[in-house]
Amino acid sequence: MISFLKEKKILVTGGKGFIGSHVTDILQSEFGVSKENLVIPASEDYDLRILDNCFKITKGIDVVLHLAAKVGGVGYSSKFPATQYYDNILMDLQIVEAARQNNVKKFVLVSSSCAYPKDCEYPLREDYLFDGLPQETNRAYGIAKRIEVVQAEAYQQQYGMNIVVVIPNNAYGPRDHFSPEYSHVIPSLIKKCLESGDNNEVVLWGDGTPTRDFLYVKDFARGVILAALKLKGNEPVNLGSGVETSIKELAQLIAELTGFNGHFVYDTSKPNGQPRRSVDISRAKNLLGFVPAYSLKEGLKETIAWYKENFSLIT
Repeated sequence: MISFLKEKKILVTGGKGFIGSHVTDILQSEFGVSKENLVIPASEDYDLRILDNCFKITKGIDVVLHLAAKVGGVGYSSKFPATQYYDNILMDLQIVEAARQNNVKKFVLVSSSCAYPKDCEYPLREDYLFDGLPQETNRAYGIAKRIEVVQAEAYQQQYGMNIVVVIPNNAYGPRDHFSPEYSHVIPSLIKKCLESGDNNEVVLWGDGTPTRDFLYVKDFARGVILAALKLKGNEPVNLGSGVETSIKELAQLIAELTGFNGHFVYDTSKPNGQPRRSVDISRAKNLLGFVPAYSLKEGLKETIAWYKENFSLIT
């Protein structure tokens, strides 16, 4: 399995970003992929909304790991729903079609758990994906990421393309985006707790009751690579920790690990987002041999340590 990737020319879209950079690190350190066999296009040089750019970067490629996406937390999704919808759908459409015409041998699409319906049985199973509409606060983004499953199935059916989909859950870890306005909950909380200073109060959106499955970035990256190696057919596969954690529980753990001694204020005028999100990862275990290596506490420790070392470089 390892030698299969070692010999291939691999394109990682979004390879300079949060998740993609960890994917490229692991490909090199654990799978022996050389820098010469990795293609990591910069977004400023290759806008994937332009078809010609997609043709250029997929030419001569054996494997595509498509991680490029327009992402953000609840605040970003609420403010820029059309931007997220347009950019994500257009990038996905263009890169898959270009890869198909350039005879790429394996293509991994990375979806999002935001694609799941708001009202659904738990834990979330891949079979539930089309049982209702996503949560209102990120509905446009959720629909855009859900369409990836339809796109993959269509290209498999018509062209016999070897294209598969993984559905990861809330990712966090070193190199995440720590923008106070648009970041996800973990980087936002870490930043606020570490930089609270004399202010003993940290404000969180909503009432703290929503739950999430938080997936450490290194586990996420390995799941994507395992999908390239092992996944076949048109069944999407969840990637997650398999553990459900409430926002209140998360806040308490981050406070403990950062030494924050103040108190949290829950702003109920702000949206909670989806009330609950826990996922069934049995399909990933069975088909990929995917077993998360990091507990939430272990992942948070590494993320906090990275932030302390690099916070002065973050904008």
